[in-house]
Amino acid sequence: MLRHFIHYSIHFLVPILIAFWFFKDHRLRVALILLAGILIDVDHFWANPMFDPQRCSVGFHLLHSYWAIALYCILPFFKNTRLIGLALIIHIIADSVDCLLM
Repeated sequence: MLRHFIHYSIHFLVPILIAFWFFKDHRLRVALILLAGILIDVDHFWANPMFDPQRCSVGFHLLHSYWAIALYCILPFFKNTRLIGLALIIHIIADSVDCLLM
């Protein structure tokens, strides 16, 4: 239960806190962009079974692969992709913490 609370808190609470703390002029817009990082979970639809509570997403799913994560880490260095990169990194951190708590 605690594992899921921590996992989903990072997915949803952390992006909102970052938006409200660091982006005061554009809180709502930034919060929505950061929350949109959850969209990379679309790759779970290609897995069989789609959801396995004992499977670590990181390194298993296509958009959670190490190559994808390397790309996500490059995105924040460019102004146009900074928020998207941050959103994806927050998502990967949430999934990594979940893997560690298994």
